[in-house]
Amino acid sequence: MKWSVLLFLSAAVVATAAPRLFYSRAFPGSVPAYLEVTLEANGDGAYREAVDDELPVKFHLNEAETREVFGLADKLDHFTHPLEAPAKVAFMGTKTFRWESGAEKGEVKFNYSEDLSARALQDWFERMAESAEHRLELERTAKYDRLGLVNALNLLASAYERKRLVAVDQFLPMLDRVANNENYMHTARATAAGLAEAIRKAQP
Repeated sequence: MKWSVLLFLSAAVVATAAPRLFYSRAFPGSVPAYLEVTLEANGDGAYREAVDDELPVKFHLNEAETREVFGLADKLDHFTHPLEAPAKVAFMGTKTFRWESGAEKGEVKFNYSEDLSARALQDWFERMAESAEHRLELERTAKYDRLGLVNALNLLASAYERKRLVAVDQFLPMLDRVANNENYMHTARATAAGLAEAIRKAQP
């Protein structure tokens, strides 16, 4: 009786598990050659450049961002039908969308899709990846390459202006650290301070 109850409770937990989205792009010869992003229903995300990466870049999308991403997955029926375009195009990497929600799973792979919802969802995940890559480069240059820090900040500012960044709060701790540290070049400090101010002003 006891084991039956435990099995029933375990099955109920699996059935009601919060959904998770997964995206990966495998493109040998590109940099990085592989990347993946997972996004939980509460907005928690993680970026990896290897399947076995134990130190992912973690970030958090706000409620509106999360709702839009999961809404696109809903429009795509949780990846239960093909997305590959019928016309042959150049290879641009194998993309994978995966939906996991308890016992419900859906997965689709494609090179290029003409489906507008698929392209919008891919763009969301690519922006998550770009944001994580900018954060990694900002942290790396701030620690090891202070001469390269200005360039990293300029690239980050350009990505922000082109609306290629998501979960922008993730950059504030490092930007504040650079802006307030007199050991960094004045140009780097001023750029970091200006970008941090722009991010804070744009917040609702």
